[in-house]
Amino acid sequence: MANEARKRPDGLAASAVSVHGLTRTFGDFIAVDAIDLSVRTGEVFGFLGPNGAGKSTTIRMLCGLLLPTGGSGTVGGYDIINGSEDIKKSIGYMSQKFSLYDDLTVEENIDFFSGIYNVPREKKAARKRWALDMSGLRDSGNTLTRDLPGGFKQRLALGCAILHEPTLLFLDEPTSGVDPLSRRGFWKLIYEMSKAGTTVFVSTHYMDEADYCDRLALLYRGAIIAEGTPGELRQKHMTRDVLEIDSENALQSMEALAGKGIETAIFGSVLHATVASAPEDAPRIAKLLADAGIAVNRIEKIEPSLEDVFVTLIEEA
Repeated sequence: MANEARKRPDGLAASAVSVHGLTRTFGDFIAVDAIDLSVRTGEVFGFLGPNGAGKSTTIRMLCGLLLPTGGSGTVGGYDIINGSEDIKKSIGYMSQKFSLYDDLTVEENIDFFSGIYNVPREKKAARKRWALDMSGLRDSGNTLTRDLPGGFKQRLALGCAILHEPTLLFLDEPTSGVDPLSRRGFWKLIYEMSKAGTTVFVSTHYMDEADYCDRLALLYRGAIIAEGTPGELRQKHMTRDVLEIDSENALQSMEALAGKGIETAIFGSVLHATVASAPEDAPRIAKLLADAGIAVNRIEKIEPSLEDVFVTLIEEA
């Protein structure tokens, strides 16, 4: 389900989001450090980074929920400083906590958000039916939201966020805490909205989701350290080879290679090593692990993941 496989309208050059020097401080702490961002109309833009990198703070500023302490720009054509109320009315927003009220039923949540977003009276019934169908909850309208499985709650939150059919949607860690199957299904919904012309700005700390985006920015300690398409990031920032090491113990292997000039990171049950030359370094790694008494099942060169790119960029930073 790579983004290259999708057919989307061409010629969408206008910026849905354009900010310069966007900054937010809390006392002496710099949460967002003078970032520049431009998101084209109709694209899926990914905002990636570890927890605490400043993703949510940035999105809250772009949504008009938090005033910047520095910088300028527009969101949906409205000024981020003076047009915060207009921004709130024109966008859709879904937070990582799903923005729902657990003590309300499914239908009561939909009715509440219809009022919040000022959905016209003549459209409310149709939009409610659409939200129930989209979230797969047509027969569960009277169910308390707290009793819904995570995947259904996630889809309901998305439906509530776009009841007013916004052309710009902000999703702040929308797949956090849900199972992989629900995450995949959620991205299918994002694709469908993008094909229909909706601009989607989505933040995540799941690096495997980066390939679903048209373009993305990598955020670390409040600053953007790289930006581009997934392919551009791999080509520009991964000039070294990546070896995947399948050994009897990934953590012990990592410790054995520490201090040997080899960058390593654990990926599940295997180890990724960033090296200058796979043909030269693979035998050296095999010997180092053998000398440490660690059995190795396989060492092979692989295409770098975007998590490899991110780890490399952090090491450089």
